[in-house]
Amino acid sequence: MDLEAVRTFAAVAGAGQFQKAAADLSITQQAVSKRIAALERDLGVRLFHRTPRGAEPTIDGQAFLPHARELLRVAERAVASVHAGRRPLRVDVISSRGAGSGLMRGFHRAHPEIELDVLMLLEIEAAVGAIESGAIDASFRAVAMPGGRLPDAIESVRVADEPLQLLTGPGHALAGARSVTLTELAGHRIWMPGLLPGSEWAAYYDDLVAGFGLTIEATGPNFGSDALLDTVADTPALATFMGGLTRLVWPAGHGLRLIPVTDPVPVYPHALLWHRDNPHPALTALRAHLAAASPGHDAPGTWRPDWVVPH
Repeated sequence: MDLEAVRTFAAVAGAGQFQKAAADLSITQQAVSKRIAALERDLGVRLFHRTPRGAEPTIDGQAFLPHARELLRVAERAVASVHAGRRPLRVDVISSRGAGSGLMRGFHRAHPEIELDVLMLLEIEAAVGAIESGAIDASFRAVAMPGGRLPDAIESVRVADEPLQLLTGPGHALAGARSVTLTELAGHRIWMPGLLPGSEWAAYYDDLVAGFGLTIEATGPNFGSDALLDTVADTPALATFMGGLTRLVWPAGHGLRLIPVTDPVPVYPHALLWHRDNPHPALTALRAHLAAASPGHDAPGTWRPDWVVPH
């Protein structure tokens, strides 16, 4: 069904005249007549009676009119849903408890008038593809794609350096330490279940192992943060790394210890990725908010791999 013919039908019904409808639509009266005739052929009914005063809908025209108006309203909503600045800003945060989610909560508090769709895409390839296709507007990612480059159309800027801390149970050998150095962690088992080979976080920890001789184990299924905390609390031989910007619900009675890591402080560098041709005005607002809220990077005494997304 031709939407312009439906629009013309509604205009004639509202104006009561072909001539006035033509003026309202900025087309010729002949064009109005052709559109109405084509719509009548599609529907198989007559829509108007000609009268001395103009045109009046037939019984079929009266029955069709409310549906025609609803069709036009649906079409307007469909256009508005994808119009830059009218649809929600779609942002991938990887996980609901990670740093990206916290950064987006801060943005929402600062700009409650901006509608948001928050998604969680696990793999960086999926996130980059979604940015390229326009399925999402931006993604928080820790580093560049391991062993590769971001596509030329994808822009990025580092927005947060998340310090890593050591999480142990009460029976761990380091549980009483006020802080530990990276070199002191050599020989201790650090359990990080769920590290996917080829992911940006797996590549990050590979570099950490290579740089400081750590033992990081990714064995076993990843049953989520609750199971991780339970296991670390009950297993004196295991510890894990926890991001300083990660928000978790601490179980009562576990006696967990969160210990700063120093000399150097390992940081997980989060970046915002977006398509350089994305016109959504809220994306500009998000970038400005993150730039204003983000502390300075490259602080002395910190460590990060050499292949992070450039600032």
